[in-house]
Amino acid sequence: MYSFVKATDFFTILFFLATATVAISFNTSELDVLERARASVVEARTRFGSMATVEATNEVARSYYSLGLSDCEKLYDESEARLLNLVVAHENFTVEDVRTWLSGVLANHHTCLDGLDQSRQGDKPLVHSNITVVLGEALAFYKKTRGHLKKTRPYHGPVRPNQSGGMLVSWDPTGSRADFVVAKDGSATHRSISEALAAVSRIGKSRTNRVIIYIKAGVYNEKIEIDRHMKNIMLVGDGMDRTIITNNRNVPDGSTTYGSATFGVSGDGFWSRDMTFENTAGPHKHQAVALRVNSDLSVFYRCSFRGYQDTLFTHSLRQFYRDCHIYGTIDFIFGDAAAVFQNCDIFVRRPMDHQGNMITAQGRDNPHENTGISIQNSRVRASPEFEAVKGQFKSYLGRPWKKYSRTVFLKTDLDGLIDPRGWREWRGDFALSTLYYGEFMNTGSGAGTSRRVSWPGFHVLHGADEASPFTVSRFIQGDSWIPITGVPFSAGV
Repeated sequence: MYSFVKATDFFTILFFLATATVAISFNTSELDVLERARASVVEARTRFGSMATVEATNEVARSYYSLGLSDCEKLYDESEARLLNLVVAHENFTVEDVRTWLSGVLANHHTCLDGLDQSRQGDKPLVHSNITVVLGEALAFYKKTRGHLKKTRPYHGPVRPNQSGGMLVSWDPTGSRADFVVAKDGSATHRSISEALAAVSRIGKSRTNRVIIYIKAGVYNEKIEIDRHMKNIMLVGDGMDRTIITNNRNVPDGSTTYGSATFGVSGDGFWSRDMTFENTAGPHKHQAVALRVNSDLSVFYRCSFRGYQDTLFTHSLRQFYRDCHIYGTIDFIFGDAAAVFQNCDIFVRRPMDHQGNMITAQGRDNPHENTGISIQNSRVRASPEFEAVKGQFKSYLGRPWKKYSRTVFLKTDLDGLIDPRGWREWRGDFALSTLYYGEFMNTGSGAGTSRRVSWPGFHVLHGADEASPFTVSRFIQGDSWIPITGVPFSAGV
């Protein structure tokens, strides 16, 4: 069961968002562009917030629809804070920082609308909102003027580099200090991850250094949310198969996709090492996220992400994954972040009998966003239980979730389970001419491109100059912020 606010209320909002268009001249000032973007977000947040207040008084307030509105409130709150930071101190950030944050605000908006569409079970109005227009024009402004604006100081996150240099790799539980320690047997400062994070929250904004939480081996059945105020959190486990955070939230049982995540993180500068994030809902429960990330400058090292459909939600902003394992079936690496995966193992699992597998579903919805999925020097293979039957199912590198979906595989070993066409349509000819899918020097029995799709948006990349825009250095500006973690990475092709 689910409930609605009055249809007139819902469509009043959509009418407002669709009709209040704003034209941004490229002669306008940078501050004007950012102020307009912020004003559009503030107005939408206010209106959606009033809808959520009305819905919360309803007798079925925990309906899909109210959960969608709750997501919207959080997302617009994050967007407003991000844009306010830009308005107040835009000179402190590079053009790529600003483009990243504007892309993140747009991703938040679309996630809100996707959640409401999901809740209305087929009632999906076509919304081309004021926010979409204003943010699209702001992104175009920064793309056009990025060679002219003098911005030279990259954003390193809320903690200065010299406060945490090399810590993610060098930290050792036998000889290093943790701010909080979690152990299920009661032998540490906290029995659960939630308790430790509550302690971090109580410290508030007074802390200036990175907070280290050591999570001892064990299976932690928890639902974790690290909000935007909890920046610079570092989680360290005892190994990807020893420290496991698990849950089973899913869409059919009453969550939004965004809200189904076992572990969600919005605070910038999040680092994690030697852990597993898992959603055990199973393939029959469809969308069930293990990890959702909308943390800028986030790093995951030697971590595992296990699920089926929608395992890893690379929601937004800049993310780096090194030496990780990702398991899933349908769209199991998806979202609208600028995400780079290096030296990772991607395991395709057995889907339900009537299904196929799609590894990626990237969500770029505007041509000026600097987002996409880049998988480099990694391996795609069948999981052990799928190996014997992989020939009975079709498996693809990805499909376009949004109109300007962008994904590349660079120097990656592709198992023969990948269908010769390589990629699959989302719906008919949707996005086939506007997406960007690329393959560069891949190897393995599934890497041949002679029978690949002939879509206008598919590209076989023929040289390093075509592949280099999707590297750590250029795609996520990683050589300015990954070295402080100590995690190894390749800056180029």
